[in-house]
Amino acid sequence: MKKNPIAPTIPFDRDGIHHGFLRLPYSSDDSAWGSIMIPLTVIKNGDGPTALLTGGNHGDEYEGPVALQEMTVTLKPDDITGRVIIVPAFNYPAFRAGRRTSPIDQGNMNRAFPGRPNGTPTQKIADYFQRSLLPMADLVVDFHSGGKTLDFVPFAAAHILEDKAQQAACLAAMQAFNAPYSVQLYEIDNVGMYDTAVEDMGKVLVTTELGGGGTATAKSIAIAKKGLRNVLIHAGILRGEMQIDPTVQLDMPDDDCFTVSEEDGLCEPIVDLGGEVTKGDLVARVWRTDRTGVAPTELRAKRSGILISRHFPGLVKAGDCAAVIGLTYD
Repeated sequence: MKKNPIAPTIPFDRDGIHHGFLRLPYSSDDSAWGSIMIPLTVIKNGDGPTALLTGGNHGDEYEGPVALQEMTVTLKPDDITGRVIIVPAFNYPAFRAGRRTSPIDQGNMNRAFPGRPNGTPTQKIADYFQRSLLPMADLVVDFHSGGKTLDFVPFAAAHILEDKAQQAACLAAMQAFNAPYSVQLYEIDNVGMYDTAVEDMGKVLVTTELGGGGTATAKSIAIAKKGLRNVLIHAGILRGEMQIDPTVQLDMPDDDCFTVSEEDGLCEPIVDLGGEVTKGDLVARVWRTDRTGVAPTELRAKRSGILISRHFPGLVKAGDCAAVIGLTYD
């Protein structure tokens, strides 16, 4: 297979702390012999597990980049056993543009795996993670939030997997992250996802949805920082004691957890995030935008549980996810 053109400017296998870049050659109108320089930190101390920590998979989600940037200046080699690889802005072009997808090739990093070494910039980054970074990792933490179009209750998530030993390890790491909500997550669109690539390699994965609206809050960033520290301690990489607070256990077992709008319009939320709903309850209404005097379309929950996500912008389009229900369990 063709060699990936991305090259790290720092070593992965040398003890100490190293700050540099993943350098992707990219010829553009702005720079004929230019490069995309993806910030990278590697911290290593002896033999032990490797954690690969990423934010900015989508460029308009900010809790992960903030928490990871802080870790690059606070975490010291003497604090750990093993190795921590930190990429605060995974899809760097999207992050710099404040967009979900790359402004260069419109690539959605979380649908680009396994990537291609001779493809678009997004595909090349995905391929480098697939073939170079993921094989090094034992634990993967990939931070997400809702970006500009969704808002979530703050949760950490793990998936239901065929390999039950791997599933148990992922669920244990999710519980260690200890977000206010902990979700066994059913994905409605997992083809090409980074999560799928990680899990198919047998790695332990923790992912999150920590807020949304294309911004972050002091509270959501604090959740990211605490969870990151907890999961590294859980993995035996970071020394210290975990901080564990109460968490609400949620499950998303099937498509009925999702309520999708079938038309364009003005979205009126009826239930706020964290609110309890019963199957059949009204969760949102969609009003016509082109005329008055027309009753709204009603969107109703197909399951009983807690509203864990909602459409964020005031206007909704046909096909947009308007609401997500999580089921509580002990």
